[in-house]
Amino acid sequence: MDEKTIQSIVNSVLRELGEQDLPAGQITRIQQNDKGTKQSQNGTQKSESQNSAPPAYKPAPAKGSAEPEKTNENVPPDNENEGLEDLSLDKFIHWNGIKDAHNASVNSDMVKQTAARVCQGRAGPRPRTRSLLRFLADHSRSKDTVVKEVSTDWLKQNDLWEVQTCVADKSEYLRRPDLGRKLSDEAKKTIEERCKKSPQVQVVVSDGLSTDAVTSNLEEIILPLMKGLESAGFTVGTPFFLRYGRVKAQDEIGNLLQAEANLLLIGERPGLGQSESLSCYCVYKPTKDTVESDRMVISNIHEGGTPPIEAAAVIVDLARKMLEQKASGLKLKR
Repeated sequence: MDEKTIQSIVNSVLRELGEQDLPAGQITRIQQNDKGTKQSQNGTQKSESQNSAPPAYKPAPAKGSAEPEKTNENVPPDNENEGLEDLSLDKFIHWNGIKDAHNASVNSDMVKQTAARVCQGRAGPRPRTRSLLRFLADHSRSKDTVVKEVSTDWLKQNDLWEVQTCVADKSEYLRRPDLGRKLSDEAKKTIEERCKKSPQVQVVVSDGLSTDAVTSNLEEIILPLMKGLESAGFTVGTPFFLRYGRVKAQDEIGNLLQAEANLLLIGERPGLGQSESLSCYCVYKPTKDTVESDRMVISNIHEGGTPPIEAAAVIVDLARKMLEQKASGLKLKR
């Protein structure tokens, strides 16, 4: 290839990059230097330019402009100052991801009214990055609360002693729901020894499928609930904690203690982004023959649903009606 053709190609590329043309003499010198380098190798070594890729082209900075600040791309971001923000913040939950909406005010109002995943937008056929990251974070949070354990230290701090169902560990609890409905022999013995017999109301706390539901809400609900039941004039049994419990375990507890009303506070199965929801299952004189239509439930007890203190008042009122009518579930007139 002659020098004129090379000159034309080089200058064409430089013009595309917004740079000035190189004079013909400079290109000739570059070629001559390259030849000299190759000759000095004497056929025994390859030039450095042959062993490695040529350096990337870096245009010279414009006159009067500062040199760009050098950064080390290998240094991870500072977790305090530059890390990712908490995706459970309100600004992510109530995020409007639709660009150029026909009526943007309607979308903005909608996302303020609900924590549901509305107005997320899309990138072609795919979800937007922020929406996908929040989905993955919420899903991970829900999975975590299922496998976590309520610590014995936390139980001591809240004056709760514990018994256990026939389940050996959390893994078996998830695989064998039937074992979570039965009390272990040791649990039966402990309950009979430590609990008051034939109370009007017996309160039981269980982890269920959400540890966070219990640890986040119990302190706010248990005191007003116990005080409310006592203020209503009921005799209340000793509350305790049932580890690895299922709802129907309250029927076996009813057989042991012969309480008129059994109230079971248990962690609900977590939803996507909501892992702190507590339920209270209420049943009048539960036995092994109790069916699901005899049971009543007050659900969605958490800060973003029914507040725990308000739920305590509702439960006390429901217990009063159960004891007055000596019934629960579909048999209760409300």
